[in-house]
Amino acid sequence: MQTSITIIGAGLGGLALARVLHVHGLRSTVYEAEPSPSARSQGGMLDIHDYNGQIALEMAGLTDGFRALILEGRQQMRFLRRDGSVLVDLPDEDGGRPEVLRGELRQLLIDSLPDGTVQWGRKVSEVRPADGGHEVFFADGGSVMATVLVGADGAWSRVRPLVSGAVPESLDLAFIETYLYEADTRHPATAKAVGGGSMGVPEKDIRLMAHRERGDTLHTYLTLSRPDEWFDAIDFDDRETALAAVAAEFDGWAPELVALIADGDTAPVLRRHYGLPGDHRWNRVPGVTLVGDAAHLRGPNGEGANLALLDGAELGLALAAHPGDVEAALAAYEGPMFERSARVAGETEQMGKMIRDGDDEDAAERLAEAFTKLRQKKS
Repeated sequence: MQTSITIIGAGLGGLALARVLHVHGLRSTVYEAEPSPSARSQGGMLDIHDYNGQIALEMAGLTDGFRALILEGRQQMRFLRRDGSVLVDLPDEDGGRPEVLRGELRQLLIDSLPDGTVQWGRKVSEVRPADGGHEVFFADGGSVMATVLVGADGAWSRVRPLVSGAVPESLDLAFIETYLYEADTRHPATAKAVGGGSMGVPEKDIRLMAHRERGDTLHTYLTLSRPDEWFDAIDFDDRETALAAVAAEFDGWAPELVALIADGDTAPVLRRHYGLPGDHRWNRVPGVTLVGDAAHLRGPNGEGANLALLDGAELGLALAAHPGDVEAALAAYEGPMFERSARVAGETEQMGKMIRDGDDEDAAERLAEAFTKLRQKKS
């Protein structure tokens, strides 16, 4: 009898799992809280790495579709000082990390699945053990029985408590996102500073990143290391007040860099960061496992989406390789996933320590050097 897999969450990890299962003739159903694929913005650019994310997409048979989404020229990367002077300028060459828009990649995965695989508007309220598996309850009052249950439902996973008591903790860190539209004509100095790909100003407790998306749209990600109370004091629903409050943190910065925040065309979006322990793992629980942020939530490190894709693809392959033996499949998946996520957690902590140590004046130089070495190592 064919096993049907229940997946909670239609992010990249859950969809990659569903796609690989489909490729191997296994059924799955994905339950997603959002009412539709376009219910909210899916974020900006993702660099999909040749050592994890691209491997996952190849497993899913979607390499050609992925290649069609790549925005050419976006592997150019430069690091600046706060005065606008250039620290490092890496050319647009094949560094093994082509850029795509997250929403377009997610839609590629959705379109690759049979109709009805993703059930939209099914927000999970609770999951309980039951005879023969687990019962998943939805906010709309319905429920389903799952013999194989995968939590791909992110930081605040409803599935994680079945296998682990770990709870994400605040990292006193947040992204603040803004956009500049028609930047080449309306903000030419800022557009020039960003260049054709991505630009970063890696200060000790303020890291400004901007990506060029399609055309002359610039998407800014400001990372601020501040206590939660600092963010709580800003009304992010008031666009002008929020932009002014955040821009005030950039005293002495070059005007073309401050403009990425102060002149933003959209209200700044606050995205707080939380993390699970770097060595997070669990004992084998029959019929249940996790992928992506549900399994190994970290602060911003450039690997989250790629790890989620690889988790989903490798879990799909493991289930296909062990027909009739779900426990062997889940164990085969979890072992390498634990090792991989712990390794990335260690690298992330090492990078953070390097930023925190030393004087403010050399933080940018040290981080730019580290990113340059990382790109050279991974390419």
